[in-house]
Formats: sequence, C-alpha cells, structure tokens
Amino acid sequence: QVQVVESGGGLVQPGGSLRLSCTVSGDILDVYTMAWYRQAPGKQREFLADISSGVTPEYAASVKGRFTISRDNAENTVYLQLNSLKPEDADVYSCTVDASTSRGWRRPWWGKGTQVNVSA
Repeated sequence: QVQVVESGGGLVQPGGSLRLSCTVSGDILDVYTMAWYRQAPGKQREFLADISSGVTPEYAASVKGRFTISRDNAENTVYLQLNSLKPEDADVYSCTVDASTSRGWRRPWWGKGTQVNVSA
C-alpha cells in the first residue's frame, strides 16, 4: 500500500508565504517525477510544478518566479515554497508522485490535498 500525504496549508495574508510538504510512504521501490497541482471547486485541476532527479524543474507560467519546488530523495518528500501569495492562489493543493512498488506497479499516486487560503 502507498500513502501520499500533504501538509503545510493554512491561512496567510496577501504577500505572505507558505511551505507545503508532500511525503510518499509505504511499499515504494522507486520514486520518479513528483509534482504539485491545485484545484478550486468547480474548476479544472491546474498544474503548478514538477521535479525529477537530475532534471531542471518545470513551472506553470502563473507561478514561475513565485513558487519553488524541491525534493528530498532520502525522505521521499517534495516541497513547494509559495511566496508573494495572492488571493487567487487560494485552492486545494495536491501532489502526485510517479512511483513503483515492490510488486512492479508503477503509476501516479495522489494525495488528498491541503487547503491554502489567502486573505487579509
């Protein structure tokens, strides 16, 4: 069994910062690409950033320069640093981890998300 758990969300004022974390655990053999998305109610899921070992991270144009993705391979954890937050950044932030298990399954595993609110 594989678990993906996000944390770090909360309420922040406009212009503020948050650091989100996402850890994958369980029957994991290898971890490949790790990515962050966000989704507001009634809207499509929006890609934010992804990172693979040895590859330059990719960012959506809407967050490039404000958000930074990083990972700790030893901890199977991916982070998303959110800076200069705007009210329109308020969403549920989820991560997905492309990982394989000891049984040979390889697929994207999703967490349930963490809520980010931006308000004065």
